[in-house]
Formats: sequence, C-alpha cells, structure tokens
Amino acid sequence: MAKTAADDKKTYRVGIIGRTGKGGYGHALDTAWSAVPQTRVVAVSDDNKSGLGAAARKLKVNRAFLDYRKMLDEAKPDIVAICPRWVDQHAAMVLAAAERGIHVYMEKPFCRTLEEADRIVATCEKTHAKVQIAHPTRFSPMIDTIRRLIADGAIGKLLEFRGRGKEDRRGGGEDLWVLGSHILDMIRAIHGAPSSCFARVGWKGHPVTADDVFDGPEGIGPLTGDNLQAVYQMKDNVTAHFASVRNQAGNPRRYGLQIFGSKGVIELIEDTLPPVQYLGDPSWSPGRSGAKWQHVSSAGIGKPEPLKGPQYKARHTLGILDLLEAIQDGREPKCGMLEGRGVVEMIAACFESHRQGQPVEMPLENRKNPLTLL
Repeated sequence: MAKTAADDKKTYRVGIIGRTGKGGYGHALDTAWSAVPQTRVVAVSDDNKSGLGAAARKLKVNRAFLDYRKMLDEAKPDIVAICPRWVDQHAAMVLAAAERGIHVYMEKPFCRTLEEADRIVATCEKTHAKVQIAHPTRFSPMIDTIRRLIADGAIGKLLEFRGRGKEDRRGGGEDLWVLGSHILDMIRAIHGAPSSCFARVGWKGHPVTADDVFDGPEGIGPLTGDNLQAVYQMKDNVTAHFASVRNQAGNPRRYGLQIFGSKGVIELIEDTLPPVQYLGDPSWSPGRSGAKWQHVSSAGIGKPEPLKGPQYKARHTLGILDLLEAIQDGREPKCGMLEGRGVVEMIAACFESHRQGQPVEMPLENRKNPLTLL
C-alpha cells in the first residue's frame, strides 16, 4: 500500500489499556504518545476503578472504561497501547484489537505460548492489523551501525553471541522471560532467527522435573528454573548463548549482549541509543594484548554521537514512529508480531529442549508450554 500525502497529515487516535495492580502501565507506554504529534490519546481503560480514575486524570481524557472491549467499540481508536507488564491477558487484548482492525503497540513479553502467538498472527493477517512490541533496542540506530561494523570486518569472522539477564532474584526462567526477551530480540535484530536450541534448566541444584514447575509471577504461567543455559545454532555456523543464574548479578551488572569475532568484540547494552563498545583484540582479553575498549557511536568507532534529538532519549518514540510508518506503507513493523513470535519461540525452545533432553529444531513442532508436558 503506497503512502499518500493524506496519510502524513493523519492524526492517529490512541486508546490506552492499563491494569492497576496487575502490570499497571508498563514502562510508561501510556504517556509515550505525547512525544509523537501524529497521535492523540482519546480514551483509557483499566479494570481497577481507582487506577482508572488516576489514569484518566494523568492522561487528561474524558473517556474512561473499566472494560477495554467497550473502549475499543465505543472510542474506536486507530491504535491501542497494551501497557501492562503482566502477560496473562496480552493475547486476549491483542486479539480483541486485531479482530476490530485496530493496530497495537504493546509491552513485552509478547504472549505466553506459541499457540497464542499463532492465533494472533492468523487474526492480524486477516484484518491487516499491525502489532509492534516495545523492545527499544530493536529501533535503535546502533543496530544498523553494529550490522555495518560486522559486515565491514571490524571484528573479523563473526563467531558467537553471548547474552545474560540481570541475574537478580528473578534469575533463571523468569529472567529469561522478562529480561531475556530483550537480549534474544537483539540477537535476532543483528543476525536473524536460530535453527535449533540446546538447553539445560536447573532448580535448587538438580535438573528441573515436573515437581519443580510453579505458577510464574506477572502472569507468565507455568515456570521453573533458577539456573538456565541455552545455546542456539544460527546461520553461517554462528552460535548464540543465553544464560541466567539467580542472585548472581554483578556490579556493574552483566545484563546485555557481547558479539565475538575472530578479530574482536562488540558489546551492546539494552536501550534506545545504548552504550556500545568495541575491542579490536583477537584474544578477547585487553590484559593480554594491550588493546583498549573504544566507544562506538551511530557514526562508528571512536566518533562523537551525531544524533541528539529527544527521540533518541525516549524509550518508545522510535518504535511508535516505525509503527505509524508500517501502517502507512502496509509493511510489517520492525518488531512486529512475527519477531515477537520468534522471541517467544526462542524462550519456549529452552524449556522444550530441557524436556526432551536434546537439541530441538526450530520452528518448534510443539506449540504448547513445554512445562505442561514434563
């Protein structure tokens, strides 16, 4: 679908879905729209009456609904922001919007299972509703810079990715879902989708069994693991690693992604214009080689950052702008439903590989939560 001059002048009506006490409004997805002049928040819903009143006052809207479906039907927004951090209602909320042809900008994680993701994709393909998941680094100009550095041979032959979660009290399975989703999305943004996964999940010193599965926080559903290691096979014989161990966080923390090549390392932290460093050292050890870490800007290694606008400091502006462009151009958003499903699949593959005790090919045949089949 070609973009027209009328599209550039369109103001998109936005509805906000929050859940006070159950994930709230996420990482300020409710207020992010004020930075995008092409949008206007027209209504809010929250199933908590007190929270609804507070949200309506904060957003300065007159239309407030306890039922988000009623908001979708009566306020008729062009886009709905699904804000809650809790994931248990994500699929139902996206489907309600998509069935009405309403586009979505939403908090991560995308949804709980591949079954839910498949249903969302099928519905959106029928109604042409667009979905964007709020993984800020996906929209960062640093992703293109890193891709260019790799293509230009700055770190030699690409060998592996290493990512870790925050490894706080959530370390292990919860960390994989809540913070690992960012890391896995970074890997996909830079090098695409994996073809297989081999993982081990532990609980209190032993391999996870059915007796170790519990109902996870923030509506995640069946969950387990305080120690998790996963290896993904990527294209070009590259491997990607993700690991998380509960209560083993460093200071500064290790949360982020390192990219290793035959001639050096690039380190990427999660953010809109994140800190990125480069080590031109084939030994990957500055103490051995004398090489030093260098700052990387969007312009390249050791160069000052030319990008100064407020959109590069905000968490959601670039993602919202990309969603608007995707709507106008009829394309898939940068972090759309297919990429969201891909991240859910990488998470599910960890537990599926542990369940089977062997590597699993991707896409996964099993679309249910593997922990329900232990």
